[in-house]
Amino acid sequence: MNMNEENFKETEIGLIPEDWDFVKLEKLINIKHGFAFKGEYFSDEETPNILLTPGNFKIGGGFNDSKFKYYNGEIPEDYVLNEGDIIVSMTDLSKEGDTLGYSAKIPFLEGKKFLHNQRLGLIIPISEEAYPDFIYWKLRDRNYRHWVLASASGTTVKHTSPSRILGFEFALPPRNEQKKIASFLSVLDYKIELNHKMNQTLEAIGQAIFRHWFVHFEFPDEEGRPYKSSDGEMVDSELGQIPVGWEVQEIGKVIETTGGGTPSTKKEEYWEKGDIQWFSPRDITANNQIFITESEKKINDSGLKNSSARIFPPHSLMMTSRATVGELSINTTEACTNQGFITCIPNEILSIFYLYFWIKMNKENIISLASGSTFREINKSTFRSLKILIPDKNIIKLYNKLINPLFSQIESNQTQNIKLSKIRDSLLPKLMSGKIRIKPPKEATIK
Repeated sequence: MNMNEENFKETEIGLIPEDWDFVKLEKLINIKHGFAFKGEYFSDEETPNILLTPGNFKIGGGFNDSKFKYYNGEIPEDYVLNEGDIIVSMTDLSKEGDTLGYSAKIPFLEGKKFLHNQRLGLIIPISEEAYPDFIYWKLRDRNYRHWVLASASGTTVKHTSPSRILGFEFALPPRNEQKKIASFLSVLDYKIELNHKMNQTLEAIGQAIFRHWFVHFEFPDEEGRPYKSSDGEMVDSELGQIPVGWEVQEIGKVIETTGGGTPSTKKEEYWEKGDIQWFSPRDITANNQIFITESEKKINDSGLKNSSARIFPPHSLMMTSRATVGELSINTTEACTNQGFITCIPNEILSIFYLYFWIKMNKENIISLASGSTFREINKSTFRSLKILIPDKNIIKLYNKLINPLFSQIESNQTQNIKLSKIRDSLLPKLMSGKIRIKPPKEATIK
């Protein structure tokens, strides 16, 4: 990769490399509208048919596979997507239009069909001038993003349209250079996705161990045999039969919990030069990973003192408690939150990863306890009164010894992904503008 030494030419968008063209998207692609699938056949229960929504786009672009909606009605074959198809989000429910206009690529998922829902556009190439994967990355570029947001309609819900997207003008490299740019960015994305998939596998292993030990009670006994199936002694409790020596307690009597608060947004002195991580539920839902390092907004010491926000230590468990209830993240540095959280401070009795999987397993029950008309919320006293199983301390120690390396690897992979994402996001606009050109060495050996 070398700094561009070619001549530039003046265009309506400024200087671009002399051998690049100035084009509108409408010369290169069409956008096909999705189908209005019938709401009566929507399902949260898994079926072979995945109904794609704007929620399947990551902030910044890319495919989000963390949560699917399913469909069990008749399906028009013209609206079944293929692996590698490029789609674009034309509606976003957030004030900031977090995913509006961004692109995502359809993955392969064994035994599943991805359905082209309304308010999603399918990119249809109409010119050999454009390499499809380059268009995928162009629809993640910041200049394109500014164009989409500036022309969006709606306040609460943001909308764009094929005509607005297709009106975007930009600099198009020669097709061969498009391939090089797309290939380079895709290598970074592939490594990020590989780490993400590894983390999903490691978390699934951790969850399986949790259920095996603390739901089925097949933790190793003193002789290393599975406890319950080896006739380990069980006693009655309000949660059913549990191993002898274990207890049932209210969670609030065993661990410390804390809430949060918001400094006045009208006083800049609470926010300027902020260096304290201050998480909102939006940070957690956008992060969509176990660990989280940085918040979108930060407060300073004055903001902390003039609000009900409270600092808690690294590796605490933040749980969203209003609107979207029960979403979890573990902070990697000291942090605080707004009022939309209940944060659990783990200890030797209830370790961080025991709490993490316990809340995940009990999420539906926690959501059912939330109340409210404007938005649903579970208050701290209700949460603290929840009954939780307290295992023998030696079993918790053994569990931590087994599970901690898995989560250390997850945290390491996430840290690497943050670095790779920053590299990708910093290079993307430079590659798209020609400020940096990718030129292969004269002689290269590909291993």
